[in-house]
Amino acid sequence: MSGFKRRRLIQTALAAAVLGASGLAAAPARIGGTLRAGLSGASATDSWDSRKITGGFMAAAAMAVFDTLTEIAADGSLRAELATDWTASADARIWDVTLRKGVRFHDGSDFGARDVLASLALHKGGGSGARPLVETIAKADRLSDHRIRFTLAAGNADFPYLLADPQLLIYPASRIPEAMAQGIGTGLYRVAAFEPGRRFVGTRVEGHYKDGSAGWFEALEFHAMPDGAARASALRSGQVDVIDRVAPSRAARLRDVPGLTVQQVSGNQFYGFAMQTSTAPFDARHIRQALKHAIDRQAILDAVLLGHGRIGADSPIGPLNHHDAALTAPAYDPDLAAWHLRQAGLSRLSVALHVSDSAFEGAAEAAQLYANAARPAGIEIMPTGAQDADWQDTPFRATAWSGRVTEDWMFSTALQHGAPWNESHWGMAQSPRFQALLLEARSELDSARRGALYSEMQQILRDEGGLLIPVFADHLSAVGERIATPPTLGVARGLDNARMAERWWLA
Repeated sequence: MSGFKRRRLIQTALAAAVLGASGLAAAPARIGGTLRAGLSGASATDSWDSRKITGGFMAAAAMAVFDTLTEIAADGSLRAELATDWTASADARIWDVTLRKGVRFHDGSDFGARDVLASLALHKGGGSGARPLVETIAKADRLSDHRIRFTLAAGNADFPYLLADPQLLIYPASRIPEAMAQGIGTGLYRVAAFEPGRRFVGTRVEGHYKDGSAGWFEALEFHAMPDGAARASALRSGQVDVIDRVAPSRAARLRDVPGLTVQQVSGNQFYGFAMQTSTAPFDARHIRQALKHAIDRQAILDAVLLGHGRIGADSPIGPLNHHDAALTAPAYDPDLAAWHLRQAGLSRLSVALHVSDSAFEGAAEAAQLYANAARPAGIEIMPTGAQDADWQDTPFRATAWSGRVTEDWMFSTALQHGAPWNESHWGMAQSPRFQALLLEARSELDSARRGALYSEMQQILRDEGGLLIPVFADHLSAVGERIATPPTLGVARGLDNARMAERWWLA
C-alpha cells in the first residue's frame, strides 16, 4: 500500500471513530437513584485544578463534573465529547476540530472555542502531566466560535486520542480560577458539596447534551476511603455501592459474598519500581541491569496478584496498545545480576526502596519479595515506608500507572525528556536514541514502520531503562447488586475508565 493510501486510511479510520455522544449500552428505563462509591487516592490537597488531579477519587469526580474534547469508549475506540468532528491534513500535522454547539457550563455560560484554547494553554507550563501533549501544538487558531485549527510541530495520527487525556478538562475561559475552586464544568453532574480528601456530592444537570445516552443517576456520593479493608467493609455493609482498587486476596473473599460482583478487566495498568537514572547508583547502566535480573517477576505475579495479570518486561506498552511488542522479560538470574554488579565495579550493593500500599495494593509485599530475591546476587534492597514523600526526592520508589491507549501518549507522558511525570528521569543523557525515536514514531504514518520504531523503543527500555515493570495488573473493582453496568467495561483505567457515574445505572 502506498504511503498516500496509508495516510488516507488513517484519516478515514479516525473520522469513522466519531460516534457522537451515544454508543453506550441500550438506555436504561429511567433516570434515578444515587451512586455511592468508596474510592482510594483522595487527599486533603485535592482540587478541581486538572493539572493536579491524581488518584481514583478525583479522577472519577472530575469525569462526572467536566468533559474533555474526546473520550475513550469502553471498547478502546475514540468517541466525540465536546468535539464532534476532526479532520487532518495528509501529513497529520494540521487538525481542524469542530466543537459541539448548544453546550453550557454549570454557571450558565456558553461553551466555545475560547474555552478550549484557554484550558489547553494551562498545561503549557509547570508540572502538569499533560504538558508534553499540549507542547506538540505549535499553533492553535480560532476559526469560529465552534471551530479550531491545531497546527502541530510535527504530524501525529494519534492527536485526537491525546485530547481525551483526563487532565485536559475544559473550563470557562473567563472564569478559570472560579471554575477550579468551585468545580464549574460541562459534565453531567454539578458540584453540590466537595470536601477535599473526604467526599464529593454531585447532582444531575437538567437538559444536558448527553440526555438519553448517559447519566442515569440523579445524584452521586463519593467517599474517600484510603484503606482497602475499610472499602471492602463499606461495600459488604451496604454503605457504598462500588469500590475501587480491590486487592487480589480480598477479591477472592468478596466473590463469595451474595449480592456482590467483582469486576476484573485487563488493560495496560502496571505495577513496579522507578529508578531515577540521573542519580547514583542508578545512573550506571550495569546497576540498572543488575536490578532487572535480581527480581523474581513470577513470584510477584503469583503472590501479590494471585495470577490477576501478566509478566512485564520493563516497557509500559501493554495489551491495549496497537504495537505491544512480544518482549522477553529479563530473566531472574542472581548470578547474572552479580556479574553486572562486578562490571560496575562493585561486589555488593545496598539501596533504599521507598514503598507503601499507597502506590498499589500489595506494594509492600512486592518490595519484600524483591528484597528476598535480590539477596543471593549481593544486592541488599531495604524497603522503607517513605512513599508519601515527594517522588522527586526518592531515587528508587514503587510506582503504578493505568497506562495509556496509544504508545505516543504513554511515552510522551512518562518517558519524554523533561516531562513532569518522568519519574525515572529518562532523557537525552540516558538514551538520545530513544528520544529521537519518540519524535520519529510520532510523525510516522506508515503503521508497519511505526510499529518497528515502537518495538525498538521498548527493547531499549527493557535493556537500559529505569522503569522496572515486573507485572501488568488487572483492574479489580467490586459493585453491589443495586448497580447495573454495561456488558463491556472500559479497560483504560478502573471503574469503566473512571466514567461509571455516566455509564452505569440503578438496577
